[in-house]
Amino acid sequence: MAESDSAEKTQEPTEKRKEDARRDGQVLTSKEAFVFAALASGTGLLALMSLIGPMLLGRWTGYFRLGPAAQLDDLLAARLGQSWLELLLIGLGFSLPIAAVLIGMQAAMGGVRFSAKAFTPDFSKIDPLRGLGRMVSAQALVELGKGLLKVLALGGLALLSLKAELAGFGGLSAALPGEGLAVLWSAVLSLMAWLCLGLAAIGAIDLAWQIFSMRNKLMMSVQEVREESKEANGSPEVKGRLRRLQMEASRRASQQRAALSDVPRATAIVTNPTHFAVALRYVPGETPAPVVLAMGKGPIAQEIMALGRGAGIPVLQSPPLARALYFTGQIGGEIFEGLFSPVAAVLAHVYRLDRGEPSELPEIELPEGLHFNEFGRTDHGKA
Repeated sequence: MAESDSAEKTQEPTEKRKEDARRDGQVLTSKEAFVFAALASGTGLLALMSLIGPMLLGRWTGYFRLGPAAQLDDLLAARLGQSWLELLLIGLGFSLPIAAVLIGMQAAMGGVRFSAKAFTPDFSKIDPLRGLGRMVSAQALVELGKGLLKVLALGGLALLSLKAELAGFGGLSAALPGEGLAVLWSAVLSLMAWLCLGLAAIGAIDLAWQIFSMRNKLMMSVQEVREESKEANGSPEVKGRLRRLQMEASRRASQQRAALSDVPRATAIVTNPTHFAVALRYVPGETPAPVVLAMGKGPIAQEIMALGRGAGIPVLQSPPLARALYFTGQIGGEIFEGLFSPVAAVLAHVYRLDRGEPSELPEIELPEGLHFNEFGRTDHGKA
């Protein structure tokens, strides 16, 4: 029962889910709203044409006034070029505003997004069997029903508009050409206005349906929300482990800082020489084995060495031994038993120096498995 509940799409889509959908080209859109916007803007432009229509009509009628026959060819070529340019400008005057209105409509609905995934060819769409399945699917029947309803609704509005204009058509036979053109122009604008009203209603209904469909499509199950939260913030187990590591690192740093005061009591300091430093103390009869008084890396290691030199404590450079002591020891505890022999060799060298005997630091040999790099990993790759 719990599994079925977690699989049901009952959760509102998260912002990440919405952003992923937009990135894939799934944005809110409505073809019916686009049709309405295109027709409405076109109707508005035609209404504006009424202001410049007489000027254009007078200009175009001048094209049919021809001059002498000797200049006919040149005159026709010049007027064709001029009329072509004017038609081009008129076409741009219509197409550019309509294109701007359509882009603004899409920006207002779901934003304008260019998705590479949306442009990727989908060869399954040209599969004949799948195409036949789409033709006889429930979605195809719904689209067919929507198309028929649109035809009936817009056809009814067109009939109402023409019926209202029929009274003005009766006198067209006796009217002057300009008057007849004005009547026809008024009828066209009235027809387009009625169609705009019908398309506005259809577009509003379709937009509401698209909003509902998009929301249902992006709805998420409880499990999907949990998985997304894990991907965004990390699983609770990983976050808990990170917190433990951070607390341990903070505690270790504070412990190393507090142990700096014990450095002057050290017998010897083993260094990397710059990255690590470990201060050791061994007094026969006091402890059974050498004890780590202080240790650190980076800035703390530099402080340990500075304090040791100030107190006259021997600072010995043995990078492998310094790393092994750092990664296997604890402040206040005895050194790792596998390092007894290497540390004994270092302390014997220190004792000879204290007695004034000439001595060189012997080559330190570490047992297998105690060769650490600066990140605390051994030759076998283990921490």
